[in-house]
Amino acid sequence: MMAERLPGILPDLDDHDAMEVTAIHSLAAVGDATIALKRRPCFESPHHSATLPAMIGGGSALLRPGAASRAHRGVLFLDEAPEYDPRVLNSLRQPLESGKVVIDRAFGSAAYPARFQLVLAANPCPCGKASGKGLDCTCTPVMRRRYFGRLSGPLLDRVDIQFQVERVSLADFGQDSTRESSATVGARVIEARRRQSERLSHLGLATNAEVPGRSLRGKLRLPPATTRILDTSLERGILTARGYDRVLRLAWTLADLGREDRPGADHIGLALGLRQAMVAA
Repeated sequence: MMAERLPGILPDLDDHDAMEVTAIHSLAAVGDATIALKRRPCFESPHHSATLPAMIGGGSALLRPGAASRAHRGVLFLDEAPEYDPRVLNSLRQPLESGKVVIDRAFGSAAYPARFQLVLAANPCPCGKASGKGLDCTCTPVMRRRYFGRLSGPLLDRVDIQFQVERVSLADFGQDSTRESSATVGARVIEARRRQSERLSHLGLATNAEVPGRSLRGKLRLPPATTRILDTSLERGILTARGYDRVLRLAWTLADLGREDRPGADHIGLALGLRQAMVAA
């Protein structure tokens, strides 16, 4: 439910992205379907039985874009992530890094843009009852390791935020709704995107997610006192070089959401903590 509402807080696509997304969906359409210009970020949620071509694209005569490209500039949601074929999951590693999918076949090749926000959801165990005290869980430790082992380390290394959603209690249903609306959160996201665009315009970029590591450690380098906890995590092997850059990108985003000019040590600590939490549903 939360994943489906994520596109609602994202800003409208600009002219360039709208044309790009519309072109992808036009290629993916079957028959002579007319595709209207898409101004809103797309939401793709393929079933866990999806094949490799369904996820990244393919075809026998015409190479059509898959779910990863159809989610370009939007959200790709994989529910019950450990149930997917590991090859399908690992096929997302390239687009998560480069923002595009390259399909090679004997009769030709094609490259489609695929810069999306990946959202994975998984049960706490195969039986789904290990949340909370987990007294009703019937899974053995081996079953749990095998279940989460389908999510490879290199894939999880590309997931910036990992957290556990606790089971909803009866008391939660009786509480009055005092939380922020999507419109309120969306306005904050638009402001953060504006700050990113202004800061990164000289690099020809629009969002923190697109900033290469050399820029994060170059023109956008933070003082050693700010990144001390991050540097220590890298030295101790807790964090990979890729993870180091991803924590920096997330810290910049947290600063933008807080209307801060630069991330501080608190932003770095929060970004690192969000990355190291346990993945669960």
